[in-house]
Amino acid sequence: MQVIPVIDLMQGQVVHAKLGLRSQYQPIQSSLCNDSSPLAIVATLLELYPFQTLYIADLDAILGVGDHTELIELISNTYPQLTIWLDSGIRQANACVRYKTKQIKPVVGSENIVSLQDYRAISDVCENQQILSLDYTESSQLGINDLHESASYWPDNTICMTLNAVGSGQGVDINKLNILIQLNKMRKTPSKIYAAGGVRNPSDLALLTTMGITGVLVASALHNQKISAQDLQHVHQTQS
Repeated sequence: MQVIPVIDLMQGQVVHAKLGLRSQYQPIQSSLCNDSSPLAIVATLLELYPFQTLYIADLDAILGVGDHTELIELISNTYPQLTIWLDSGIRQANACVRYKTKQIKPVVGSENIVSLQDYRAISDVCENQQILSLDYTESSQLGINDLHESASYWPDNTICMTLNAVGSGQGVDINKLNILIQLNKMRKTPSKIYAAGGVRNPSDLALLTTMGITGVLVASALHNQKISAQDLQHVHQTQS
């Protein structure tokens, strides 16, 4: 089980993402760090554990009110050992070019995709190396149905992103994950599935491991220390 820390960027700060209500996000208050600046938060996370991958959601870019390009490049240059999964609200194929590097991998959120033609064009430009985020609210799946209902469109890495559970501490959406697991069985080469939203504690990590989930995206449970460095080490040893 791979644990990937998440930082959500808004107006130059790391914010606490909660329930997908982006207009209400506030600067993060972490028990690990008394600073909400991105470089301080990333440094703190890497002091907690030597993560190899970092997930960044550029919320300004996703909302179409700016971006954090220079800041993200600074993080990447400061920590060259990190692979960054970046959700910058990609909607069209030309948006993939800006961050097309070995170190920064584009995340394509289904919430931003309005046609299968657009998705195929994005996939072609990314040489099918994008990470697909299948985005959900409590009552609906976001974006075109094709991506949610056929694993044939999935790349090597696919995220089940339950936005309504993000920062909630309510637990992961097992039902949605099981649906994706069954769809994934239809692929000749299964996609690696990652869970995002609602992870609370080591018990959740253990459950996801038994389900065959490849990895999990976590923020709140790290900052409130419900998942500790010892827990992360245990997960790594179990994976090994």
